[in-house]
Amino acid sequence: MPAESTPGGRGKSRRRAPRDTRRKGLKVAAWTAAGIVLLGGTGAGYLYFKLNGNIQSLDIDQALGTDRPEKADDGSENILVLGSDTRSGGNRKLGGGTDDGSARSDTAMVVHVHKGHKKASVVSLPRDTIVDRPACTDTGGGSHPAASGVMFNSAYSTGGAACTVKTVESMTDLRMDHYLEVDFSGFEKLVDELGGVEVTTTEDIADPDSHLDLKAGTHRLDGEQSLGLVRTRHGVGDGSDLGRIQLQQSFVKALMRQVQEVGVLSNPKKLYDLADTATKAVTTDSGLGSVNSLMSFADGLKGIRPGHMTMATMPVRYDPADPNRVLPVEDESRLVWDALKHDRPIPRSAMENPAAGEARGVIDAG
Repeated sequence: MPAESTPGGRGKSRRRAPRDTRRKGLKVAAWTAAGIVLLGGTGAGYLYFKLNGNIQSLDIDQALGTDRPEKADDGSENILVLGSDTRSGGNRKLGGGTDDGSARSDTAMVVHVHKGHKKASVVSLPRDTIVDRPACTDTGGGSHPAASGVMFNSAYSTGGAACTVKTVESMTDLRMDHYLEVDFSGFEKLVDELGGVEVTTTEDIADPDSHLDLKAGTHRLDGEQSLGLVRTRHGVGDGSDLGRIQLQQSFVKALMRQVQEVGVLSNPKKLYDLADTATKAVTTDSGLGSVNSLMSFADGLKGIRPGHMTMATMPVRYDPADPNRVLPVEDESRLVWDALKHDRPIPRSAMENPAAGEARGVIDAG
């Protein structure tokens, strides 16, 4: 996978280089957040009041001001889900990296909850997409100038969550009603609290880099194994980051099924342990920054089931100037965002991704 590009433009490598081990597994963080967002109503929404102190929140709306797309008036909502790689605590152990506590975002997904809150569309945004980043203000009040031809994930390293939201809204012309960020250390703990996740692999997966060795068949994976599965790149398909996104899209449905089957309402200790882990793992916008707000939000999503979700990746093609980068396919991408803007299903024609990897089908999503 590619090395980081410089803030001013595209990387110069002509070869697809191996990903630095400290970046492995960052996408899992965002999938954890997606599970939290989409799995409300399973009991985790009934959080104890004292868990309020676990939740970190940011005033994204204040940082972004009024120059934003309008809110939808049809009852639908858009949530930007980010995965961060803060290099401290448990994340340092899992991802390697520095002691400075700095963070980057390696994954972003737009979760569109359709009117009636019975179904959702999830669109992944590849980190290596070349974009024009708008001028933005971070939550600390710092200003950052616009930049052309930079990697999408540079928005987070430049100005944090607020600048990432600003960039996504610029790309999609969709208002992000909420923001959720999760670290992959929290993901591992969450899976363990759930008692593992059952998946069926349709082919062998072997990747020494992620310490994963699974034969084709049904497995119950603990947190560490699940982390290895959604981190794996060399173990399946064509080894691309886009292929790994597809693998994760299947895994998150398995995660959703597991949460629905746990039955935490009948087990107060399990309910508390799960709630404690989940609230420690997330950073939210200020609108979701309390237990009561998360309870209300999660309760509104309890009708969404795995079969009611559409998973997609923003249509991209490899950059002819640098095969380690991808470019949005403008016409097809616009079809995706216009469909969500008008609360319609994503057209099938827009889901055929020219640069998609070949990991689809490695997990039987059921």
